[in-house]
Amino acid sequence: MTTKELLYVEDALGHEQYFQTKCSETANQIQDSELKTFAQQLEQKHKEIFQSFYSLL
Repeated sequence: MTTKELLYVEDALGHEQYFQTKCSETANQIQDSELKTFAQQLEQKHKEIFQSFYSLL
């Protein structure tokens, strides 16, 4: 991988970690069980995306 490609992957990893954190924080604040489940599913999806990017390294 080129330096530029590695920087892109590093940036993408950071974004996915941020999205994971925000989804988790949001899920913890939501009272509605259906919305809470949706936020938790989004958190899980961002974990999977993070793992996909991480596996490139």
